[in-house]
Amino acid sequence: MNKNTVSLLIVDDSDVIRKAIKRILAKESSIEIVGEAEDFRQAISMAALLKPDVILLDLHMGDDSAYEAEFIKSQFSSCGSRLLVMSLFSEEGDEENRKLAGGFGAIAMLDKADLYDVLIPAIRKSSRSDKPADSIPR
Repeated sequence: MNKNTVSLLIVDDSDVIRKAIKRILAKESSIEIVGEAEDFRQAISMAALLKPDVILLDLHMGDDSAYEAEFIKSQFSSCGSRLLVMSLFSEEGDEENRKLAGGFGAIAMLDKADLYDVLIPAIRKSSRSDKPADSIPR
């Protein structure tokens, strides 16, 4: 991996979503997918091992109740990784999602419905962002 390439860990409990993300990024030479995880346990282990520049994390996964947000935040930040979260958003759950994403230490939230349009710019921006984790833009 060269100096200008962003390393990415994809974390989503849906195989379909992980495959879709890989397809979106397939021809993007500036982003290298270094790993995939299907739950928080795998994500924490892989992040510690791979130390990716960016972790793209599904906000709601099957094992999310087993981990405290502060623990997840500390594990990912100790690897030096920036965290992008993604989910399907709705008006009703938007504020709750923002709080959860902030608790994880995310620098941005992405709507899965818009991934094709926003994923590549968001990864590039997050790999060099100096934004604090408490201001979560969408």
